[in-house]
Amino acid sequence: MILFPAIDLKDGACVRLIKGDMEQATTFNTDPVAQAQEFKDLGCEWIHIVDLNGAFEGRPVNDSVVKQIISHVSLPIQLGGGIRDLALVETWISSGIQRIVIGTAAVKNPDLVKEACRLFPGQIAVGLDAKGGKVAVEGWAEETDLTALEMAKRFEGAGVAAIVFTDIDRDGVLTGPNIEATVSLANSISIPMVASGGVSSLKDIQNLVATECPGIEGVISGRAIYDGRLDVKEALAVLKGKSYG
Repeated sequence: MILFPAIDLKDGACVRLIKGDMEQATTFNTDPVAQAQEFKDLGCEWIHIVDLNGAFEGRPVNDSVVKQIISHVSLPIQLGGGIRDLALVETWISSGIQRIVIGTAAVKNPDLVKEACRLFPGQIAVGLDAKGGKVAVEGWAEETDLTALEMAKRFEGAGVAAIVFTDIDRDGVLTGPNIEATVSLANSISIPMVASGGVSSLKDIQNLVATECPGIEGVISGRAIYDGRLDVKEALAVLKGKSYG
């Protein structure tokens, strides 16, 4: 499994939210480029970046910061937040982003995802954010009637590289990821899954690995890393099949 350390950008800084609430933001680093370089130095093979302002506004807001990270840190980047049209997908990929995560637009315009997958095979992921089992959009501010599974099945066979599944109720609160829901979803579709939301410790990583679920490609962690509750090198070792604790 891949560890995707998270850099969530709000007003140019690395922050973490609690349950997606922009009013409950904690700033952990005012230099996102240095943070990205630190993740590379620790041995990470990917970085997960979210433009939080962009997710709420429906357009790129922290794009200058993202471009600085692309220029200075030689790691593949998985990017989401405010990506709502094909032109922007193309712009980001031509700028050097390896994988684009489409969330709100995937719900409101599924054909956009399918066309993006056709044009950029292997580089398009769907951000599936669930609150109480139902998909949420617009920076998690708006809930829909769609279940996570209904949403995921829309993209079977479309060529989606991965689904980033976030349980909003667990995001940023360090209560452990919703492993049961993640495994259930992974076993119900053929698209690889990336678990997100709630990772609090190495034990959570071990529990995820212990499921031996072939459909789970990786896991995203943010607050636990910044708080020092999750040691990146230990997490990487566990995900690569070594044992800790």
